[in-house]
Amino acid sequence: MKAADWELFGNLLDLPSPAAQVEYLDRVGADDPALRGRLEALLREHERAGNFLENSASAPAGERAAAPANAGEGPGSVIGRYKLLELIGEGGFGAVYMAEQREPVRRKVALKIIKLGMDTRQVTGRFEAERQALALMDHPNIARVLDGGTTDRGRPYFVMELVRGLAADPLL
Repeated sequence: MKAADWELFGNLLDLPSPAAQVEYLDRVGADDPALRGRLEALLREHERAGNFLENSASAPAGERAAAPANAGEGPGSVIGRYKLLELIGEGGFGAVYMAEQREPVRRKVALKIIKLGMDTRQVTGRFEAERQALALMDHPNIARVLDGGTTDRGRPYFVMELVRGLAADPLL
């Protein structure tokens, strides 16, 4: 699968509803039915993998304990010199936490980490490219990358300055 397909798939997973996903598939697959088929197959596999991680697929949704995006990492967990405080955003491949840097200075930051199970070679490559691209940018409207590394479980993460704002509309 091409890198562009993975990017489209990540965009698809970021959408807020199945209806929005169908609209997106209609748009990007209008001239390329094979592309649409690949994206639909990935979406089915992603949904199947998500069901696998649930505690009890037969229990009603309200009675199931939600499988965390990063089992083992969540509020209260420590990654390097950062303590995760709360989940502030989540997409198809990664999750972003507000975290507290504990040394050499104390400050609140944003820490982005690849979700458990999404740490394939292709996704990790895309994540690393995003981290590198952001690290090279110097613009007042783009959060600066402050640090990066890998968790004890080998999943990459990067740390950015924390910027408070409104969530963007994924269809824009």
